[in-house]
Amino acid sequence: MPQGPQELSLAEVEAVARTAHAGQTDKAGRPYAEHLSAVAEGVRARGGNDELVAAAWLHDALEDGVLSEEWLDAAALTQHTKDVVRAMTKRPDEEPEAYARRILDTPGARLVKAADLAHNADPHRLAALDEHTARRLTRKYAVMRKRLGLAPDD
Repeated sequence: MPQGPQELSLAEVEAVARTAHAGQTDKAGRPYAEHLSAVAEGVRARGGNDELVAAAWLHDALEDGVLSEEWLDAAALTQHTKDVVRAMTKRPDEEPEAYARRILDTPGARLVKAADLAHNADPHRLAALDEHTARRLTRKYAVMRKRLGLAPDD
């Protein structure tokens, strides 16, 4: 992310995300920041730039209600980062097809979603869940991967 004089650094974006999600846990009871960190690392490993890594740290913040649209509007982030965060934010009662289409229509969002899905579908993470939930989520993630045209190694 090209840094202007007032733009948040990646370390600052990470700190905002960790603070916003503090006390939140994933479905397996792990600190939610572990998921955000894994997605950010996955974006970097897939060749994502700083703007996309910043979006990875913030990808669930609006959907989870820990940061507001107003915060994002005012945040010292690039428009690209903001666009990807918004694309990644599933809206209430939104059809999965519409969600996937928005991700595909937003440059960079597919890469962030690929990292998100990869971590969500990690067998070690799924093993911590009850069998019914793990099966349901595995199907859900596979369907979204297909909608996004993601290969098994994406």
